[in-house]
Amino acid sequence: MNRSLLPEFALLLDRFAWDVALLQEAPPRWFRAFARRTRSDGALVRTSRNLLPALQWRLADLNPDLLASSEGGSNQILVRRPGRIAETRRMRLAERPERRRMIWSRVELPGGRVCVANLHASAGLPAAASAELLRAAEQAVEWAGPDPLVLGGDLNLRPRRDPGPFELLRERFGLGEPTGPNAIDHVLVRGLATEERPHRLEPAERELAEPDGRRIRLSDHAPVAARFRLP
Repeated sequence: MNRSLLPEFALLLDRFAWDVALLQEAPPRWFRAFARRTRSDGALVRTSRNLLPALQWRLADLNPDLLASSEGGSNQILVRRPGRIAETRRMRLAERPERRRMIWSRVELPGGRVCVANLHASAGLPAAASAELLRAAEQAVEWAGPDPLVLGGDLNLRPRRDPGPFELLRERFGLGEPTGPNAIDHVLVRGLATEERPHRLEPAERELAEPDGRRIRLSDHAPVAARFRLP
């Protein structure tokens, strides 16, 4: 397309039914537009490739396809009103080969309180991703205390290929179950009743029609959806 797809992403995000949304490696400058369009409270942490934001954003406007993810990324938490974020903390997980950060928020929803953690673990490095995930989980659990916890994101780990980290998450922290044996995007919970287990949405659910009849498939990852009940 070689143009900004912010309007399309914001439209699709608004169409989904959710109380809390976790976004990984989204352009930081899209954050306010997302929050405004979805009537949400939000928080973010900058992650990889945020070097000279003003210059990167200018280049992205001129040629989005050329710059691609080099525009810079962020992990974001959005909470639809009347829900709100009561507290936010951030954790450094790695600096190399790319900067990895977890963002954690304590969220007040009409039905109660829940803590939410969001991260994007290192890609192509299972040992590094496992270490980052376990450190993030340990800290998220500590910060959450007795409150329920949702830990999600692009973990870059497939349970079928790398079952160890998921077994440790379940045994040490009571977090489970992963989205699926071959998934890398997961939503793991502790202290919540599952009404609809985490699952990947069908490709058509992240597509939008263009005026000329073509369809745009947004994101190279299928969104993961789940439904939980607060205690």
